[in-house]
Amino acid sequence: MGKLFGTDGIRGIVGENLTAELAYRVGQAVTAVLTEEKGEPPLVTIGMDTRISSDMLEGALIAGITSVGGDVMPLGTIPTPAVAYLTVKVGADAGVVISASHNPFEHNGIKVQDDLGGLRVLIDCANGAAAATAPDLFSMFEIEADFIHRKPNGVNINLKCGSTYLKSLAAMVTAGEYDLGIAFDGDADRCLMIDERGQVIDGDKTMAVCGRYMRDQGLLTGRTIVGTVMSNLGLHEFCNKNNIRLVCTPVGDRNVLEKMLEYGYRIGGEQSGHTIFTDYATTGDGQLTALQFLQILRRSGQKASELASICPSYPQTLVNVELANQPGLKEAVMASRELQEAVRREEETLGGNGRVLVRPSGTEPLIRVMVEAKTNESAEGCANRLADLVRTLKF
Repeated sequence: MGKLFGTDGIRGIVGENLTAELAYRVGQAVTAVLTEEKGEPPLVTIGMDTRISSDMLEGALIAGITSVGGDVMPLGTIPTPAVAYLTVKVGADAGVVISASHNPFEHNGIKVQDDLGGLRVLIDCANGAAAATAPDLFSMFEIEADFIHRKPNGVNINLKCGSTYLKSLAAMVTAGEYDLGIAFDGDADRCLMIDERGQVIDGDKTMAVCGRYMRDQGLLTGRTIVGTVMSNLGLHEFCNKNNIRLVCTPVGDRNVLEKMLEYGYRIGGEQSGHTIFTDYATTGDGQLTALQFLQILRRSGQKASELASICPSYPQTLVNVELANQPGLKEAVMASRELQEAVRREEETLGGNGRVLVRPSGTEPLIRVMVEAKTNESAEGCANRLADLVRTLKF
């Protein structure tokens, strides 16, 4: 049976390696495990798609579950996300989905959803909008959640807290031995996280984790993640190694969303923690992002640090060079042959171990110089040399 298990369930061709007998035994096994964990017979919801074999597998599962004392709540034909929602809503111990997702009708599958039980998380509400919603949202799941910075007074929003200030959250996660720290910004459209070691899981790492999971589930349209020109080189490396395409847009979640909608891509975002899942929303939603990551973390059986390690993070230095507020000056700097030659030389020095991005600010009289390299020293040296050159340019 082990060969049939995928990332979180069983799939096969009905009548060959996926049979009613197997479904019956799965029902018994799931119930036995849940009974041992809970100390009493569990309640299991079952939903399915429209395949001709789904009714047969549902009947076999119900027989298996009830044969060892479990209770069943059949939900009929219903989308997978609805099974997850109703499992929590009715207080069931697990949900089972009978579906093979995007595969042809002769295939089917049995996927067990046990939600988020067993995780301890610390959530920083940034004294913002999440203070009003996060406690109610996370209380819907079997998760041990504690909250900080959830007492807004009108002036303390984002004040040394939230996704723009992760220092206190990181210290409390490690001291309290939490599995994960979650930080929102004031309006809760961003989500950055802290692993159990106190290290940051940024938007690039989040997209890598979620994107790979979606790929494995057949949900990653075009095998593509949409990032921006500021996406870390580590995300580029991750995508190359995992046969995932990374499309980069100009900075700004609006640009990311436009590209996603144009081609039907399903995940995209920014390093800053704006992550968009177009199956559920058309904007960054920090709380949705947190739940997506928690679901994958729970199912992986890994530590957050292990899960996020699939995407390396290169040291990154950003230097903002102020210019006179003069029409056309930013354009003149960007067109400078001297600057272009300097960038080329620095890129040759870095070789394949870094990258250089020089761009004008869209709203301020600034030239932004961003450099990634294997070491902080290399990144800082390169960025400072280019920034000094920009300051000396005369027009």
